[in-house]
Amino acid sequence: QVQLVESGGGLVQPGGSLRLSCAISGISSFTYMAWYRQTPGKERESVAALTSGGTPTYHVAVKGRFAISRDYAKNSVNLQMNSLKPDDTAVYYCNVRTDHKSYWGQGTQVTVSS
Repeated sequence: QVQLVESGGGLVQPGGSLRLSCAISGISSFTYMAWYRQTPGKERESVAALTSGGTPTYHVAVKGRFAISRDYAKNSVNLQMNSLKPDDTAVYYCNVRTDHKSYWGQGTQVTVSS
């Protein structure tokens, strides 16, 4: 059974940093890994993505501030978030895909507020 468990969310002041981690079990080979976010009333949007062996891509709103990475030893995908803004407040979801299936975590809340 494939499970994705996000952690690292919380409350941070504007300008601060957080590191999200997505622990993956039940699968170790993916073609695509990404972090999405969603706020109430809005569609879920991709903020950072990484294809197997490819170059990371970022939403224009987070480029230069966020960095996605994969930890092969821990079988996890991480999102380093710096210079956080109130507009980054959302539930963040981890997504990994194989050739045939897409898997989601349960989400972790990130709140940027003074």
